[in-house]
Amino acid sequence: MQNITRLFDFPYYQLEKNNLEDCLVTKKDGQWIKTSTQSYLDQANKISRALLRLGVKPNDKIALISMTNRTEWNIMDIGVLQLGAQNVPIYPTISESDYAYVLNHSECTYCFVSCEEVYNKVKSIKDQVPSLKEIYSFDNLNECKNWSEVLALGEDNSNQDEVKELMAAVRPEDLATLIYTSGTTGTPKGVMLSHKNVVSNALESSKRMPVEAGYRALSFLPVCHIYERMLMYLYQYSSVSIYFAESLETISENLKEVKPHIMTAVPRLLEKVYDKIIAKGADLGGIKQALFFWAVKVGLKYEPYGQNGWFYEKKLALARKLIFSKWKEGLGGNLKLIASGSAALQSRLARVFNAAEMCVMEGYGLTETSPVVSVNDMRNKGFKIGTVGKLIGKTEVKIETDGEICVKGPQVMMGYYKDPEKTAEVIKDGYFHTGDIGEIDAEGFLKITDRKKEMFKTSGGKYVAPQVLENRFKQSRFIEQIMVIGEGEKMPAAFIQPNFEFVQEWGKRHKLDLEDPEIIARHPKVIERFQEEVEAANEQFAKWEKVKQFRLTPSVWSVDEGHLTPTMKLRRKVIKDLYKDLYSQIYGA
Repeated sequence: MQNITRLFDFPYYQLEKNNLEDCLVTKKDGQWIKTSTQSYLDQANKISRALLRLGVKPNDKIALISMTNRTEWNIMDIGVLQLGAQNVPIYPTISESDYAYVLNHSECTYCFVSCEEVYNKVKSIKDQVPSLKEIYSFDNLNECKNWSEVLALGEDNSNQDEVKELMAAVRPEDLATLIYTSGTTGTPKGVMLSHKNVVSNALESSKRMPVEAGYRALSFLPVCHIYERMLMYLYQYSSVSIYFAESLETISENLKEVKPHIMTAVPRLLEKVYDKIIAKGADLGGIKQALFFWAVKVGLKYEPYGQNGWFYEKKLALARKLIFSKWKEGLGGNLKLIASGSAALQSRLARVFNAAEMCVMEGYGLTETSPVVSVNDMRNKGFKIGTVGKLIGKTEVKIETDGEICVKGPQVMMGYYKDPEKTAEVIKDGYFHTGDIGEIDAEGFLKITDRKKEMFKTSGGKYVAPQVLENRFKQSRFIEQIMVIGEGEKMPAAFIQPNFEFVQEWGKRHKLDLEDPEIIARHPKVIERFQEEVEAANEQFAKWEKVKQFRLTPSVWSVDEGHLTPTMKLRRKVIKDLYKDLYSQIYGA
């Protein structure tokens, strides 16, 4: 196979190069179950044959909804795409009304779910979706048909020639998938991505990823998001074995079991990993603790390519040997690469993880750009802290006069499904208008400064970029989440969700009873301590940007409760509406 032009070409390419024993690996009942490349394709072809027998035709839509990444999802993906049908992955945590909207808007004919929780949600709205013929589950459930019935239906290979004919008819420009953006406002939009969009992105991104055949990847970010999904195809292209983490809660254990060479992460996850490491260091005593924090201090000054001089490099080598090697061991021992995306990464995290020889490659992209636009790469001087790297191949970026980043290239989406007006609003002269503000420096590195839609003006006419403030404030171990507010008001303020676990530990040291989150949010001593953190963070900002007031919130902001999108971005309108009373306390009615 010379050219990969459709998404289902990736596993066939891998089979030709390496029939991996552990192409896809899922943990079931305490055992890691390996699926070879050959078995992956054999099962995908069974799915294709069965779907034909179920009446699936080219351009039909099949929904996949899974709580965790798993082998079955990938088999279904290839089985659907080979027919010229489209895979519609749906975030499992969205509301039932959003399920109904997406399934109706896409006119899905079949839906494959992971487990009982998802099945119950889909079942509750099935009557509202006239196009939906049947639901199948990957897990064994009493009420729901199992996907093994579909595999069994495809055992008979007498219609394989029809599958091959349909495969041959799929063109690179054809629609491959509809990805409904979780969005921070309004109804979800269906992003139309062609085979060419995602294939080109995987191939160009692979040139920036120093991975090789035989590497293992740990996959846990939602595969319904194009970021993780594109990387799945990239891993298959590079003959990297994909191990699926059991859940977000088991990542630490799974890292030790799998010993991956690469994983993906969102900044919030890296923040949590870092905070746990620091907490362990704080528990050490005497010389060990002093040595630990000396190494952290060295790490926080890290610059690539020996820019800090020979004496710093000597200290770094010692810190790596004595301390950072243990960090790496705690994450499996082999981790060479962490691809970070979806939100801005704090520079301190980029410094300290790279100092520890776990290279965090921060990149930038959007669902509408399949997703990668730029990424850092330590090779060939392609890495710069505080930036999202250089543009990947075949990609153009222009910066508008207001600072908006506009992208042109083969990865730019076909448009929004059934919505030509919204498509015309964002794609002009072939350029996708991202809504992000940024700049390209003299060396060609792209830097993101904020979301255009999230920037606001105070009543004094001064612009405030909330993400920049929020990233600085979250460096405090006391602060789990923060949302800066103040549009049209006289000054910026903030809602802060405390790191309850850390605050409770702090309370014990100060003989305060802080078990109840409601008490934490109101306790004068806690508020006084948070004021110190706010003042320290405010120091680096101009007078009009400083957070003048804040209120602590007693609830944990989560994806399930709707405060955050599945990629951990703030749903600003939801949070603002939830804390109307606190807003009134700050600004008056």
